[in-house]
Amino acid sequence: MRVWTVANQKGGVGKTTSVTTLAGVALKEGKRVLLIDTDPHASLGYYFGVDSDAINFSLFDIFKHHENLQPEMVRKAIIELPIPGLHLLPSNIGLSTIDRAMGHHEGMGLVIKNILKVLKDEYDLVLIDCPPVLGVLMVNALAACDLIIVPVQTEFLAIKGLQRMIKTLVLMGRSQDIEYRYLVVPTMFDRRVRASHVALEFLLHECKEHVWDNVVPIDTKFRDASLVHIPATHYLGTSRGVGIYKALFDYCMQREAGHVYRGR
Repeated sequence: MRVWTVANQKGGVGKTTSVTTLAGVALKEGKRVLLIDTDPHASLGYYFGVDSDAINFSLFDIFKHHENLQPEMVRKAIIELPIPGLHLLPSNIGLSTIDRAMGHHEGMGLVIKNILKVLKDEYDLVLIDCPPVLGVLMVNALAACDLIIVPVQTEFLAIKGLQRMIKTLVLMGRSQDIEYRYLVVPTMFDRRVRASHVALEFLLHECKEHVWDNVVPIDTKFRDASLVHIPATHYLGTSRGVGIYKALFDYCMQREAGHVYRGR
């Protein structure tokens, strides 16, 4: 089972789009996919038409009972989505209280890692969508994954957010004596706009080997797919944006298999 966390400390950079489209590519490859929504605003769940307010048991409930984590508790929270092979561990607004109410509890940084131990034989790929805030939830997502994908909109405010994210990864890595593996993915690239080109050049210069050598373009098909609650791969698989995410999926799979080490 591979675990990829999609994270950035800035919102609106394409995290949920990246999660849903990569999931769609994996499904087309015959993979069993689990999505984990760690954002209290539940954008990932809403993408698939799941009303977080109507859920009886969610990731929040697992966090509340993490000291006595049971396999049946984990499976109770997982929702089977209408697309075959795709499951969701949904979020809830209650997750917004985790840092304040339980952040000091022992073992709070490893809840998701322990959840995945229960599910290790049930999925081929797990994709974790993060809130744009450094806290217990993001720490969980980073601790549980094999690879961190950092989408960055090709504009300068987003690059400032990236700098904070990289600093976080470096500081957390030092404190845990590990080196996080991350890949910066330029998103929302508009080739007609000079600012996009300038921002991309800056990214390539500042992050060097950590930047993927391709860009995700602005593609209205992503927005259209969200309106009907399916990944863009299943809405219009021939779109240019979907093709780019297919290339990103292949790149990450190869890298995880040990064939590509760029960005480690």
